[in-house]
Amino acid sequence: MQLGGIHHVTAVTTEAAANVAFYTQALGMRLVKKTVNQDDTSAYHLFYGDELGNPGTEVTFFDWPQFRIAPNHPGAGEVSETVLRVPDRAALDWWTRRFTDIGVDHGDIEDHDGRPTLPFTDPEGQRLRLLADGEDGVPSGTPWDGSDVPRESGITGLGAVELTVRELEPTAWVLTEALGFLRMDGRAEDGGRVAVFEVGPGGPGAEVQVVERPDAPDAHLGRGGVHHVAFRAPDDEEHAAWGKKLRAHGLGATPVIDRFYFRSIYFREPGGILFEIATDGPGFATDEDAEHLGERLSLPPFLEDRRAEIEAGLKPVPSGRSAATS
Repeated sequence: MQLGGIHHVTAVTTEAAANVAFYTQALGMRLVKKTVNQDDTSAYHLFYGDELGNPGTEVTFFDWPQFRIAPNHPGAGEVSETVLRVPDRAALDWWTRRFTDIGVDHGDIEDHDGRPTLPFTDPEGQRLRLLADGEDGVPSGTPWDGSDVPRESGITGLGAVELTVRELEPTAWVLTEALGFLRMDGRAEDGGRVAVFEVGPGGPGAEVQVVERPDAPDAHLGRGGVHHVAFRAPDDEEHAAWGKKLRAHGLGATPVIDRFYFRSIYFREPGGILFEIATDGPGFATDEDAEHLGERLSLPPFLEDRRAEIEAGLKPVPSGRSAATS
């Protein structure tokens, strides 16, 4: 039983329409599902990914306008950076020019754990990084051809997540003993320790970097912050087994929750970060034709009879396709 890498990362936006515009127009990702937070149907849940929203390519957002006056407060107990994959160093050069041209706040191309990367932030301050990933790691996705980002430079999926905690070892125990990650070489950075963990095939798409900051304040989730990170289980049988294993390790995992597009189990690791294990299927083409993903509000069957009520409580946002071509 082995996790297949990172499934998705879910963050917080307070401006759904602007969020769609940035991730589809500026970054060229596809809005593969426009649905609602099943635990709070007053909020959109927006999924961006490759051409089909394959697992391992998805960055998702809860639209929570109540956080508009509260930007994310970084600190210990959070996913502090999300890494996105692009094909090679030439793609990073292309993105540097693009970010400069369209006014996206970014740094310089720099070496990060032996690979060239380009750090940047989205309009709400979420910390992101593009990684030139080469040929190794989890098989990457196929960039969406409905944007003006050329495929040879397009974002192909999730490369890694960075977690910030006060104490490294309790989080390291969960990753290695409970989740089966391997601990790789670490390094010192700004007075703290950074440890790198890999699962499954390792490399891009299967990497977690844990930054230890003993003096960091508590993180407080707000706009531009990350709510949770999810890891991949291949099928329902292994997914259920993960729930049993997590509970045997005293981690208080939830029962399996049917999200319709995948199944989920949640638990909070000792550093305070919410983890999810999600199944690879059934996927986003379950209720929409692959050619028209994300163009209308999708609701799972158990919410369909509330469609009129739910739609009345949501502010309309553009589809990914219209945002990318407008």
